[in-house]
Amino acid sequence: MSSDSPATAQKKIIVAIDGPAGAGKSTIARHLARHFGLLNLETGAMYRAFALQALRAGVPLDDSKALEKLAEETSIRLESGGDENRVLLDGEDVTGLIRNPTVTDGASRVSVFPAIRAWMVKLQQQLGAEGGVVMEGRDIGTVVFPQADAKIFLDAAPEVRGMRRFDQLGPKPAQQPEEVIRDLRERDRRDRNRADSPLMPAEDAVLLDSTNMTLEEAVAAAEEIVADRILRIDPA
Repeated sequence: MSSDSPATAQKKIIVAIDGPAGAGKSTIARHLARHFGLLNLETGAMYRAFALQALRAGVPLDDSKALEKLAEETSIRLESGGDENRVLLDGEDVTGLIRNPTVTDGASRVSVFPAIRAWMVKLQQQLGAEGGVVMEGRDIGTVVFPQADAKIFLDAAPEVRGMRRFDQLGPKPAQQPEEVIRDLRERDRRDRNRADSPLMPAEDAVLLDSTNMTLEEAVAAAEEIVADRILRIDPA
């Protein structure tokens, strides 16, 4: 189905992609957004931006009260553009500053607090309120948009996800593969066991395990899931 599909234009669908770190959510979300003519809203970037804010301010990442106060003073916006959103933190473009391991780990740590998640959920719901979006994260299909038209839970074995993440670090990574996999397992543990909105598939999500898939195969499978859902919404 092409990006000028009348189904996507008329229905303003919402596509929710959830899954653990390193599963390839961002890559697949970008493709689906281009293919179906939707906006790509990467919610993980919002948590990274807030983690960067906390690190800059010297706020301990385990101090829920201090983080909640910081959130009250923080503005985070996403602007869709090209293959990657622009991430604005208090008006500053921090897109290139939120991908390092320290900020990524910090995002996982601040996301365990209910007050921070509630604040983020409200922001995310505002961003996707009009529909016509692909939104990816940890709890999009369960909490942020439980009414999403298409839900995908993207997963892969930790070792596979860890090596994919390692390959993304560039030619001279600071970490060894086993360290990346260990950190990813720890992030999985936090995400799956947090008291508020733990990482889990929505009951009506389609599980897409890409452990034994190439990127092209995973993208094609996700595309088929969304196309099938669009046809169910509007058979014409």
